[in-house]
Amino acid sequence: MKLYTIGFTKKSAEKFFGLLREAGVSALVDVRLNNVSQLSGFAKRDDLRYFLGEICDARYAHRTELAPTQDMLDAYKKRAIDWAAYEESFIQLMKARQIEETVQQETLDNAVLLCSEDNARHCHRRLVAEYLAQRWGDVTIEHLA
Repeated sequence: MKLYTIGFTKKSAEKFFGLLREAGVSALVDVRLNNVSQLSGFAKRDDLRYFLGEICDARYAHRTELAPTQDMLDAYKKRAIDWAAYEESFIQLMKARQIEETVQQETLDNAVLLCSEDNARHCHRRLVAEYLAQRWGDVTIEHLA
């Protein structure tokens, strides 16, 4: 199974959709809590769904159970907790939600997890991908630059 991740920040639409098309993804799974933010530009839900179909022949899905809670996000953004604490809290949340049981593997095969962060290193999309890979096995993860 191949699972990709990508962030849209610091990418033009040309670069973003070019990376998706080059990878040949069949679906984009939006793991943001808020998928209609004014800061999203071309990555707002309805625009993204349209562009994915037209440019990449890919499906769109929004899965908030793969997103952190608003309280977690706020605590991290306001520096009330550091990355290590955020990561641990989010891993515990995924365990509690039992995402490895509730998300069907076939929906993520050859799919890309989307969040806003330009780099996967400090983004929950990486944590989701790694968590599922550990539980499902035989999953290759590629972070699209």
